[in-house]
Amino acid sequence: MHTQTIYAASCGFESACQIPALPPGHRSRDLHGHSYFTTVRAMLPQDWAPFPGAEVEELRRRLEVCVAPLDHALLNHQIEQPTDENIARWIRQRLETEFEVPGIQQVGVQSTQHSGVDLDADGMAHVWRRYRFQAAHQLPNVPLGHKCGRMHGHGFEVIIHANQDLGERDISIDYDHLDEIWAPLQILLNYHCLNEIEGLENPTSELMSSWLWQRLQPQLPELSWITVYETGSCGANYDGSRYRIWKELTLDSATRLKHAPAGNLLGGVHGHTYTLRLHLSAALDQLMGWTVDFGDVKTLFDPIFKAIDHRPLYEIADLIDGDNASLAAWVLAQARLVLPPLDRIDIYETRGCGAIVSANTDGPVIPV
Repeated sequence: MHTQTIYAASCGFESACQIPALPPGHRSRDLHGHSYFTTVRAMLPQDWAPFPGAEVEELRRRLEVCVAPLDHALLNHQIEQPTDENIARWIRQRLETEFEVPGIQQVGVQSTQHSGVDLDADGMAHVWRRYRFQAAHQLPNVPLGHKCGRMHGHGFEVIIHANQDLGERDISIDYDHLDEIWAPLQILLNYHCLNEIEGLENPTSELMSSWLWQRLQPQLPELSWITVYETGSCGANYDGSRYRIWKELTLDSATRLKHAPAGNLLGGVHGHTYTLRLHLSAALDQLMGWTVDFGDVKTLFDPIFKAIDHRPLYEIADLIDGDNASLAAWVLAQARLVLPPLDRIDIYETRGCGAIVSANTDGPVIPV
């Protein structure tokens, strides 16, 4: 199995801004402020970091220095129109030219927890916005005794991703536009039983994502992905033709890096509460309405999870090293033996800082 590794690093900064290009009366035209969160993901050469395993730490360090001029500052002093997209482009340009970060695959900027922009490897800007609604549902086609066959409820979340570099709009897609096209769906879904809505008689995460796509894409041709969170730890993506699902877990493990030089803290025993995300891609089961049962994913992965949770990772004989990329590669290799649809593992040691090892890079950036 051929895989590729992408390293990720993130940091936050506090800034004020005003966006003069917006029309008079728009709330973001005047001076205001945000707690920004930025992320970079890059494919890095083997000899880029000070030592093998230090890629995430070095990428994070360079990102922090890169955005330092923005922290506790007025963004307009650096960026004439400091929209999330323009901030992301400013950061990417500096990372590539001044801080020598090669192979950048994504630069993301979140101005709030519920909205942001991601620049992909081609420099296209995908604006995204998160919406939440409370609803009940049951899955009518599951086997007798399956817990999802009972009427139950969730606090659902939906993320709309749109490529604002597509199309010929005079004005780029903004968060207000996404709010406008989402509003009728919020009324339809919030505090309702999904099974009673036409087209959602079998409201799995996958079928909900394609149902939403069918209703949003005619109004938003730039739509690139729909992401549906059934719970905070699992969900589905849909791009108009393909489904992907993910399952998220946390593990508390000890680690150390074998190649760290003497005196470096990464060489000593330390630990993290890791966020581990399993990504799977499979054809839709037309009867069940899902690609893979989330319950099956959890059950089949459980022995691997127990082998690394609350454990010293450096005692695993065939784990090359204790860094994020080595751990993600090990998990992917072990888990594919029992979960063949699995094609990607994300491991984050802290928010947005970690590694992605995948055999398939399709899919949107899921906010962390």
